[in-house]
Amino acid sequence: FNMSDSLAELRKRIDQFVEERDWAQFHTPKNLAMAMIVEAAELVEQFQWDTPEESQQLSPEKREAVSHELADTFVYLLRLAEVLEINLIEAANAKIDLNAKKYPVEKARGSNAKYTNYD
Repeated sequence: FNMSDSLAELRKRIDQFVEERDWAQFHTPKNLAMAMIVEAAELVEQFQWDTPEESQQLSPEKREAVSHELADTFVYLLRLAEVLEINLIEAANAKIDLNAKKYPVEKARGSNAKYTNYD
């Protein structure tokens, strides 16, 4: 299983889906970012009244609903990256490198404090 190949294939499939429907005209960065947040809100809605324990033990029906909302959010994220010509793998790796500097293991391990609150 090669994640980058699968990601590239999915981006191509999404691009083809959009092209077949002539939807690119609607896919401005603003519209895609807004659509992504709407889908992310629908994901949050799935957990809104759950206890922490309930959110970790999903019924098959709820798992499917969560899966659909994750997929919708992911598709809009990929489409936004495509439109803006941002390589998400490179961007994520660069961000992890930045976060490793902000959150050194010796200060961050086991703590949820923001880096600005370190001594």
